[in-house]
Amino acid sequence: MSVLRRFYIGIASVLLTVLALPALAQNADAPIQQLLQEHGEIIAKSSRKTIGPAIDALGSSSLPKAPEVLEKWQAKELWVIKETGLFVYTEKVDSKTERMIDIATGEVIGEVAKRDLKQLKPNSGIRGLIGAALVKFQLQDPSVAARNRALDAIERDAEDTHLAALRDVMEAEENPDIAARMARLERLLTIEFGESDEERIDAINHFAGDLGVDVRAALNPLVAVRVEAAEAAPEGDDVVRVLTPGSEALSREAAYDILVAAELAKPRISRDDKREALIANISDGTVAGVQVASLDSEEARDLAYAALARDGVVDAVATEAEVDETLGSFTFFERYTAASPAVALAAAAVLTGIETKVALNQTADLALDAVSLASIYFLAAIGLAITFGVMRVINMAHGEFIMMGAYTGFVVQQFVPDHTLSIILAIPLAFAVTFGAGVLMERLVIRHLYHRPLETLLATFGISIALQQIAKNIFGTQARPLTAPGWLDGSLVFNDIVSISYIRIAIFVLALLFLALFLFVMNRTRLGLEVRAVTQNPRMAASMGINPDKINMLTFGFGSGIAGIAGVAIGLYAKVTSEMGADYIVQAFMTVVVGGVGNIWGTLLGASLVGTLQKGIEWLNPSNTLAAQTYMILFIILFIQFRPRGIIALKGRAAEA
Repeated sequence: MSVLRRFYIGIASVLLTVLALPALAQNADAPIQQLLQEHGEIIAKSSRKTIGPAIDALGSSSLPKAPEVLEKWQAKELWVIKETGLFVYTEKVDSKTERMIDIATGEVIGEVAKRDLKQLKPNSGIRGLIGAALVKFQLQDPSVAARNRALDAIERDAEDTHLAALRDVMEAEENPDIAARMARLERLLTIEFGESDEERIDAINHFAGDLGVDVRAALNPLVAVRVEAAEAAPEGDDVVRVLTPGSEALSREAAYDILVAAELAKPRISRDDKREALIANISDGTVAGVQVASLDSEEARDLAYAALARDGVVDAVATEAEVDETLGSFTFFERYTAASPAVALAAAAVLTGIETKVALNQTADLALDAVSLASIYFLAAIGLAITFGVMRVINMAHGEFIMMGAYTGFVVQQFVPDHTLSIILAIPLAFAVTFGAGVLMERLVIRHLYHRPLETLLATFGISIALQQIAKNIFGTQARPLTAPGWLDGSLVFNDIVSISYIRIAIFVLALLFLALFLFVMNRTRLGLEVRAVTQNPRMAASMGINPDKINMLTFGFGSGIAGIAGVAIGLYAKVTSEMGADYIVQAFMTVVVGGVGNIWGTLLGASLVGTLQKGIEWLNPSNTLAAQTYMILFIILFIQFRPRGIIALKGRAAEA
């Protein structure tokens, strides 16, 4: 049966091949097939040393099917018909039969027995060469997006073969953006894979002062060092510096471990292990003939341990004195290990310049963050400065007015889906809501507590708790989104270090607008004139026909309304919750007190000082924001001790307290 079965299978195989002959003949005439046939012998052998011409021929050809053949070959999906030597793709029919597919047309040719085919199985080296050829095709793709994707792939996983592919196509690139990317990537790859030190150094020098993260990632490995030891420091450019054991750069223990690893010194033992070894070998009150009572110093214990080592009881180790003596007889130094001295020195010089520039840009970025935070604190504090400066009212509910403004913006966005229009509508509406709430609070509570600061503080604190609970009952405890318009998405990027979000820029601009508005109201309107009169001398203002009670009401409402607008701005940047006001009330009071109560310029300076101080402390201690705020509060307390009225002291009623 088995002989008959093999006979039938053989007949079937012959029939399948015969049926496929017309299609195979057509397959042999295809240009891509002819190109493969020209290099069929070296392709079949699949040797990395000899396969280059075949891959180069495919890579340099203009045949549209060449990339597909390379991909199939790389994926081990390219087969050869043993009888004819033609190349085909296949699909599995069953365990012994394959369906052949024309590499030129993609059409099914026929079916054949699997044993009549040979699968091409390129090794990893050949697959790398094929990959480089494919990259070249991708870099020459007519689609800009495809060429960018090819460059992205090279950046993610660069190989030495990519360098030649880039150099072959970059001169013909017409798109200026892609050409710039190619040129930059070519220099980065030259740093890593360049054949000569001269071309690597030239590529390194091109990046002098470049702040790109990719540049530092390429240069840092070149300056890797290894600490070595010798009886005398060798001469040569690859020696970076000489190290002293026990210094910050090289501890005494690490230096001796280097000698032990190089078998230049006996191993050490810890004091605890030495003590346990001595205790384990106590016999009749002695250790190796030494009385236990005399082992009261490290030197005596070293002698006893050495005696045990001579007797073969324990392993011989170095004493502390021997460690010091051994360390003194060797010189320790750092040596470049990842590149030749010339390349490493060039990389180190460029990195030094980059690090200096990085430090300057980090300072600039920190300053931008400080200005951004100061603008937020200024928005939060400006309304408080007005009410506190004019009325001497410690309003602990000021943060809740900020929260009310933020929730007003959220409600508006529920009815107005256009985010730009909703924010434009939310700003005046938030002012109106919080202005009304401020007037209502002043009429019902504050005006009965003038000149009673403790009662005012307690009353407004109770109101703040009540407002928080009302917000929780209405909106829940979950944070609500206040979505910024699409044109505020992203950041203004100066380089890889310095950037600032567009939302923070918008808040900064809004703070400047508020400053201009406040100065206009206070200096160019009748209301401002009356407010300044009441601030300086309320009795004289009353005698001139000004109603101080009305001015107090309007001033408190105006300050509360500004807090509402600040809430809309802050809500675009921070989470909108019932407790969000509590996150800013402390900083707002610090801003007002440090700047000088009731003075807008003092508030601006106070916000700048508090914002800069907080960012500076956070930079020194980035892992603990709470600690940074604690240190900031301590600094403010000390500042007030020396300047209790703030940076700019207000004259008039607020200064009399």
